[in-house]
Amino acid sequence: MDERPSVRRLVYYIATTLDGFIAGPDGADPTGPNGFWPIPDDYLQHIMTEYPETLPAPARAALSVTAEGTRFDTVLEGRRSYEIGLAAGITDAYPHLRHLVFSRTLHESPDPAVELVADDPVAKVRELKQEDGKDIWLIGGAELANSLYAEIDQLILKVGSLTIGAGIPLFSHKSTFEPRRWELTDHTPLKSGALFLTYTRATDQT
Repeated sequence: MDERPSVRRLVYYIATTLDGFIAGPDGADPTGPNGFWPIPDDYLQHIMTEYPETLPAPARAALSVTAEGTRFDTVLEGRRSYEIGLAAGITDAYPHLRHLVFSRTLHESPDPAVELVADDPVAKVRELKQEDGKDIWLIGGAELANSLYAEIDQLILKVGSLTIGAGIPLFSHKSTFEPRRWELTDHTPLKSGALFLTYTRATDQT
């Protein structure tokens, strides 16, 4: 496992199918009640052990997870991703983290602990990187990830052992062609078939 540098990194930590989709065509939560995402015991246990802070509050409560975590203290989310939780009655799925939601249409935060950001995401992320703290978790969705493509320092992909054929890709369909090289810095294969792959941006790229 690579050591975290002194400057905060923007980390796109996201579940993806083998064919590169993070959600189905409807954009619904793939781990929800009608979701298609497999959650075998070893997959869940690995998240609880290595990434406990990335579990939403209801899951942490149900699983009796209290670990603070060592990787992230801030989570960034786009409006559409955030509204999945709102539809389920959850105004802040990550009260244990600093939670920022990027939106130009939400004018008042549904939760006092959730910060709305209407300004340029790139400028905000560059500001956050200069602050003290742990790394910054980019949860998605694809449009926000597209906006922050050049600012992502690390990818942590939870690769499920399934394909779905169509859906929402890692980066928005609006993405432009911009090749970028990554170095594999950590990997964990699970018996259930899932892979946790960590890619760090190649050092010869700025």
